[in-house]
Amino acid sequence: MLVVYPITEIVKYIPVLLGTLIVGTTSGNPLWSLIPVVLIAGFGVARFFTTSYRIDADHVQLRTGIVQRRTLSVPRPRIRSVDVEADLLHRILGLAVLAIGTGNQTAKGEEFKLDALDTSRIPALRAELLAHTGSYAPGSTDPVVAHHVSPSDSTESGVEIGHWRAAWVRYAPLSLTGLAIIAPIAGLGAQYGLIDVLSSSAPVEHIDDDSTPVVVIIIAGLTLLSLALVSLAACGQYLATWFGLRVLDNGTTLHLRHGLFTTRQITLDLARFRGATLSEPLLLRAARAAQLEMIMTGENPRQKILPQAPRTAVERTLDELLRTRRRPGDTPPPFTSPSLTKASTESAAPQPISGATLGTIELYRHGPAARRRRYTKAAWPVIILLTAMLVLVFTGVDLPGWTWTLPVSLAIVMAILAEDRYRGLGHRVLPGTTGPTWLITRRGSLDRNRDCLEAPGIIGWTVRQTFWQRRSGLASVVAATAAGKKAYLVDDIPHDQALALIEAVTPGRLGHR
Repeated sequence: MLVVYPITEIVKYIPVLLGTLIVGTTSGNPLWSLIPVVLIAGFGVARFFTTSYRIDADHVQLRTGIVQRRTLSVPRPRIRSVDVEADLLHRILGLAVLAIGTGNQTAKGEEFKLDALDTSRIPALRAELLAHTGSYAPGSTDPVVAHHVSPSDSTESGVEIGHWRAAWVRYAPLSLTGLAIIAPIAGLGAQYGLIDVLSSSAPVEHIDDDSTPVVVIIIAGLTLLSLALVSLAACGQYLATWFGLRVLDNGTTLHLRHGLFTTRQITLDLARFRGATLSEPLLLRAARAAQLEMIMTGENPRQKILPQAPRTAVERTLDELLRTRRRPGDTPPPFTSPSLTKASTESAAPQPISGATLGTIELYRHGPAARRRRYTKAAWPVIILLTAMLVLVFTGVDLPGWTWTLPVSLAIVMAILAEDRYRGLGHRVLPGTTGPTWLITRRGSLDRNRDCLEAPGIIGWTVRQTFWQRRSGLASVVAATAAGKKAYLVDDIPHDQALALIEAVTPGRLGHR
């Protein structure tokens, strides 16, 4: 810890140290630049003598601060997750950082982290902190209980429901992660004159009006180079974050371990589990891939447990995750609103699939009115563009002939998007037999999500209708929950099915009117 703290502080203040180095060099006395290094390293050493933690029967306390002392206290029953993280320096020294999560959003400086703990003490300490979940046998209630819990009682165990494969790296470029890494670097370069350097370079200055093919080649080359850099950045981030991922389920907790340079171990209490989300952004969906996220109370609303992976692997992990909450192989009868006629039921309701899971079972379409609504929304951008072009023409602006292809092209793109949005719209209710009832809802096109929410986690409902929805006989049903995104939407469902849907998921919740 006497090594980690000073190095951490020095890395944090690198911009300040670079400034003092420049000042020391220009003044002719480089020793001036060593004074800030000594002061910052001394501050890091002082952290060792002013940081302590205590675990008793009811609370976990962390005391920090050199000039201003601060004590953070967390009731042990409020502990919802324990994350263990170790970067390269920590791993070399056999140390790790243990972070306690309570489900509340905290500022960066208010996080409850025990930094630079000996890794040999981590399993026992994590076991004690999660003893109230029932997944670990509690140890002594002595204030230094971390020394008294046997590590053999806290070994990671359970059924492996998911693990990372090296071949999955090919899906990394299909996300926007690489762009998020490269864009700030490119912006920083542009801010410091990179664009001026390129524009004043000899190849650019010698391009004249007769060099159109050369310009096209240069632009194509830069585009391919940008795509290559973005893809490499995405693959690098994917490997660094998810290398060696294993997901273990022991029935009471879910344990994740992953990371190449910085390893992370996340332990989640399954008592707070309320469902899962199968995320399918457009590019991943085109490659038959997806991501899997947990729906849990008091946790990250998008707690990812499987990164970009083949959809079959995601569906298998999802089924294993939900297996203990329903009878294996059970395919409940399809839900049908009593208000539907026989003809509309046959056209709208899919047939049950033998052996289907929550990730593969077909969903109910929302009918022609919902489709028309999506095409109507998609038409507005085309109408606005066409109106703007006509206004320009009537005011005397001479538009090139090729510009009139823009509304046509936009109309085609928006029609394709509208149809895809309708095909992505659906829902289904799976009544429980030995487990809870499940509400499955799906929506979106560019970012499509299939949410599987268990009925006991729903704490309220909202049925809303806009003016245009009332004209179309549609409604939006929102299931409120304390978990995940807090609100899960069944969009543009026929209004006569809305109340029947609520009654099917949570019988008796509507009460009497």
